Amino acid sequence: MRNILLLILLTAFLFGCSSREEPPEAQVQEPAERKWWKEGVLYQIYPQSFKDTDGDGFGDFRGVIEKLDYIESLGIKMVWMNPFFESPLIDNGYDVADYRAIHPRYGTMADFDEMLAGFKDRDIRFVLDVVVNHSSDQHPWFQSASSSRDSEYFNYYHWWLAENGDPPYRYSLFDPEGGWDYVEAVDAYYLHTFAEAQPDLNWENPELRQEVYDIMKFWAEKGVDGFRMDAFQFASKDTTYPEFPEGHEKDFIKWYGMRPQLHDYLKEMYAEVLEPFDVFAVAEGAGSTLQDAHDLVDADRKELQTAYHFEYVDMSRTPAGYELADFKEVFTRWDSAFAENGWLAVFLSNHDNSRLVNRFGNADPEFRRVSTQMLNTFLLTMRGTPYTYYGDELGMTNIDMPEIEEYVDIDAIGKYQTALKAGRDMEDFMEELNYSSRENGRTPMQWDTTENAGFTTGTPWKRVNDNYRQINVAVEDADPNSVLNHFRQMTRLRNENLVLVYGEYDLILDDHEQIYAYTRSLDEDKMLILLNFSDEDADASLPSSIVPGEILYNNYDSNPAEGSSVLLRPYQAVVFQMNE
Repeated sequence: MRNILLLILLTAFLFGCSSREEPPEAQVQEPAERKWWKEGVLYQIYPQSFKDTDGDGFGDFRGVIEKLDYIESLGIKMVWMNPFFESPLIDNGYDVADYRAIHPRYGTMADFDEMLAGFKDRDIRFVLDVVVNHSSDQHPWFQSASSSRDSEYFNYYHWWLAENGDPPYRYSLFDPEGGWDYVEAVDAYYLHTFAEAQPDLNWENPELRQEVYDIMKFWAEKGVDGFRMDAFQFASKDTTYPEFPEGHEKDFIKWYGMRPQLHDYLKEMYAEVLEPFDVFAVAEGAGSTLQDAHDLVDADRKELQTAYHFEYVDMSRTPAGYELADFKEVFTRWDSAFAENGWLAVFLSNHDNSRLVNRFGNADPEFRRVSTQMLNTFLLTMRGTPYTYYGDELGMTNIDMPEIEEYVDIDAIGKYQTALKAGRDMEDFMEELNYSSRENGRTPMQWDTTENAGFTTGTPWKRVNDNYRQINVAVEDADPNSVLNHFRQMTRLRNENLVLVYGEYDLILDDHEQIYAYTRSLDEDKMLILLNFSDEDADASLPSSIVPGEILYNNYDSNPAEGSSVLLRPYQAVVFQMNE
């Protein structure tokens, strides 16, 4: 009886403690579900173009090691590096022949380990590019599979047996002849969504999936912190290979991406790799709808942590440019959809696109600096994880390549052949290619004013942009108003203010044709961001509820706000602390 009374008294005491009002300091709100991969700025390195140390004209691990202090100085917290695995390099490493081996061009596994340790010493996380929608046709799996139908690896790939007639048409992004290629030794056709040399892996085969998870575990055990899943929305295929309607390729993602079975495989990957090793994963692409994206990244689904979509990238693929109203609408719609659940990456350029300033800003020398600063301000003040591509912290620009003979990228060459086959006006096509080719974003990093921009002592694999004497790290490092030093200021501002990570986003001046304006709010902390996306002065009147306070960043000397009136100079970018 005594024990029962004691238990009752103890229960009452504990209940009283749990129901007691917390002291004021305990009620300060922290953002829910804080994660390092939400809060850090990510820097993407295209390794063969970053820094060469052995004079062969290709960047290498030792070049990255040499520039570790520079990378740290940017204020970034994550690095994603494009593939460096053993490969015949038909698609610059996105055709992997050995997922556990380093291509000699980049160095050795010991070099990789030293580079990874250097990042960790600087509290920078490393994200590995995992290319497992397809492999190289030189991978031992495919070499065996294409030699005999009895191979244990035959079902690691997608085959259409010749005795069943011609395979149903499948579009290929890189091959104008389509997505099937014949192998005489097995009297069958294999499927390739990309180049002929990149046969698609059969994710419907559980043995193949386990091979992939083992590869990811190998790298997680070495200490990588995350995975970028290349082309992963296309990994699952309908192995009955039904006929698709004519013209279906115009809605490529709908017909080739995001099959329901993909989610089962992602849950399996989460349980096998992501959760046990406490690493994160980001999918290239987020399907074709907002629901597709939520189904990938909502936390309760236990699939991926984040994804990025291409809707705003697609609007700037031609020299005709884009409308700011459309740009605002896309970003606002996606932000609203993920305000409460899920997480997205925010980017404007990467290795598959031409340069940031050419596509969304103004690369003319008069405006290149301020328009790049404005675009980087946008990226670093939006909700979502910002991804910045090497060279964009300098304002590197497209390189002029008007003749097809200079192109080496399999994507550019395939598009050229497709245009020829379709009877397009090739002069118009080349103008578009010169503007939009992803080779524009792969030119060597511009380090200084010496020959080849300090990238290599040899012959660079790709011609260095002629403007490297004006646009390079050495020149910009010494200029407090440079794109580079602006980028550092903005990463510092973001790193020191959680409102720019987790804060609510609200669009204002939504109908303005030149100005993109929005607020970020987290509890009592509020900021106002004003961006002029045009090469002319732009004025506006702010709503009465918006009161600009202290200027936290401004890429001009002039204060654009006087009361509720705003006057922004061309490509001016201003971040204000807001007053109540």
